[in-house]
Amino acid sequence: MDPIINLIIFSCLGVAMLALSIMAVTSKSLLRSATYLLLVLLCTAGFYLFLNYHFLAAVQVSVYAGGVVILFIFAIFLTTSKGEVLLKHQTRRYVFGFLGVVAGIGLTAFVLFKHQFLYESNTSMVGDQEISMSLIGQTLMGTGKYQYLLPFEVLSVLLLACIIGGILIARKK
Repeated sequence: MDPIINLIIFSCLGVAMLALSIMAVTSKSLLRSATYLLLVLLCTAGFYLFLNYHFLAAVQVSVYAGGVVILFIFAIFLTTSKGEVLLKHQTRRYVFGFLGVVAGIGLTAFVLFKHQFLYESNTSMVGDQEISMSLIGQTLMGTGKYQYLLPFEVLSVLLLACIIGGILIARKK
């Protein structure tokens, strides 16, 4: 693809993700915040597609956008009354939040400018190469070094605990 088109796509995704993130944090409605979060996660999947990581894009859409955000929306519906809006915070919280954002941007910029990335020194790494699905499956379900069966099972137990917690909150008796 043309480098100018790549830059335009990257810029559009970045601006959309930034605007939707700000809208998710500043919205007065919990349901709108969850919807903006869903759109931010879809923009993240767009970045993965832009980098030719098709598997990660599919996981992003199915697990996070399709699962976690829907769980958030169900929790919002079960725990809030109709028309409830969020309370406005004190100015002090906005100041601390802004200072936290500036510190995060400073730390990220420091790491980006001081760290030498692998692709700068290794010209054989091409973005169009993709890892095979069988290797991804063996890595996810393996028990050896750099394999992820235990974190995968811990995550399933965590999601089960979230579902049980949602049921207990919904019961209210």
